[in-house]
Parts: sequence; structure tokens; C-alpha cells
Amino acid sequence: MTREIKLGNRLVGDQHPAYIIAEIGINHNGDVEIAKKMIEAAVHAGADAVKFQKRTPEVCTPPEQQKQMRETPWGYITYLDYRYKVELGLDQYREIDQLCKKLGIDWLVSVWDEPSVDFMSQFETPAYKIPSASLTDKSLLKFVRQTGKPLIISTGMSTMQEIRRGVDAVGLDNLVILHCTSAYPCEPEELNLRMIETLRREYPETPIGYSGHEVGLVPSAVAVALGACVVERHFTLDRAMWGGDQAASVEPGGFEKLVKYIRVTEAGLGDGVKKVYDSELKSLNKLRRVKDSE
Repeated sequence: MTREIKLGNRLVGDQHPAYIIAEIGINHNGDVEIAKKMIEAAVHAGADAVKFQKRTPEVCTPPEQQKQMRETPWGYITYLDYRYKVELGLDQYREIDQLCKKLGIDWLVSVWDEPSVDFMSQFETPAYKIPSASLTDKSLLKFVRQTGKPLIISTGMSTMQEIRRGVDAVGLDNLVILHCTSAYPCEPEELNLRMIETLRREYPETPIGYSGHEVGLVPSAVAVALGACVVERHFTLDRAMWGGDQAASVEPGGFEKLVKYIRVTEAGLGDGVKKVYDSELKSLNKLRRVKDSE
């Protein structure tokens, strides 16, 4: 069985380095210049891709929340108005596309509604992402699947039954499934990293990954040790910036460390076949008093 998928020019799966996504999301707060600085920082840190979120606010904002008021950097405005403020437009995404091509990094988005899928058809991104909140939206799942692009789905705030139904809606072809707990930030006791193993058993031919919202770096490296071949972490220039996702995000220096931790983890896993390495021979000859006689 081959647990493998192609994202852009990269093969992603058990026999390949983890595909590391810096999830910019809406941490740019609607400012494309901040978004571009984040892309540059993600490239420097060694990320394979950056990811944004694309919404059509009037479509994907629940009606009962649209008129709720909230404090924002733009004043005391409705939740719907806030959603418009943090949304990037066509010209801004063209700038992002040009910069990512120049820097040689993939970019993609989470699509929250059908019009956002149509909007993104203008760009050659390597995949579409379905956010955890939309895993039960079968209409959206099927609409995205019709594009023919690879699909990444997150499984936060979902039961195993809901995951199975979501997967059934899109099929296993060209699919990546990410384990996720949708708490921002997520406490260690609720990370449930062994779900990576559960999903690997449930879908033996499908690449399984991890979308993390924890504070810290170690769990994401552990996720790779448990078999995650895609790792997504929220990314920010400064966790003190305004926004609900900032506290669960990783700053540039931390993201650089995260990439190194993941690469060291991959190198250290080995192939599971016991052998005596050449580097051990000096210690063997010096320290082993009784040789194996059989």
C-alpha cells in the first residue's frame, strides 16, 4: 500500500519528509503587507507552504452571529463587518501569489463556502483545505471535490462518525486527513495525538497529518513520530498582535525551531531494523568483554 499524495511538486507520504504548513490564516488582520512579511518569515523558517483562509462573509457567517457586536482595531462593529475587515481581495491575493512564486513556497487556502472555491479557481494552488468547522458541510465537500484538486480536511470538533461521513462524501482519492483539536490554544490533555495512529489504521492508504493549536513545539514533532506526514501550525509575527488565533500561533523564531525539531525527528526514526553502526565499533571493541559465541 502506498500512502502518498502529490502536493504541487512535492510527494507527501510515509516515505517523504513531512510537509510543513505555516497557517497564516487571518493573522494578517486584513493587511496584505503584514501577510507578505509573514510569507517571507515562513520561507526563512523552512516551511513548505503558507496557508490563508478564504471566506465569503455574508455566506459563511451564521445569521445569528452577523449582528453581534465586538471590539476590534476598527472600532466597535458587528461580527459581519469584522469578517469583511480581515478578508483579503483579488488584488491582494495576486500579490501573495506573485511573492510565493518568487520565493519558491507553496500557498493554499481553507475554503469556507462555495463562492470562495470559485474565487480560488483563478489561482494554481496545490490543494484546497476544508476547515474543521466545515467537515459536516457535505455540499461544500462535494463542490470542492469537483475541482479535481487534492483535498486536505481537518477533523477538529468532530466525532469519528462525522469524520467517516465527511471522508465518504469526498472519497479517498487525492486526500489528506489532519487530526485536530479545535481549541485555541489547546491543552496538552486534549491534544490526543494517538488519534494519528487511529486514523492511520482507519485509512491505511491515506496520508494522515496533524493540525496543532497547542502552545509549544514538542507535540508537533511527536506527531511526526506517530506518523503525521503533514504538519500545520498557526503562524504569526508576534503573538501579542490583535486576533483570536494569535495566542495559539508560533512566532518566526519558534517556527524555525519547529522545522528543525521535525527534521531531527524524521532523521532519528530510522527504519526499525536493528544493526551495528560503524560509529559503534570503537565502543564495541573497547567495552564489550564477552563476545556473542553463537
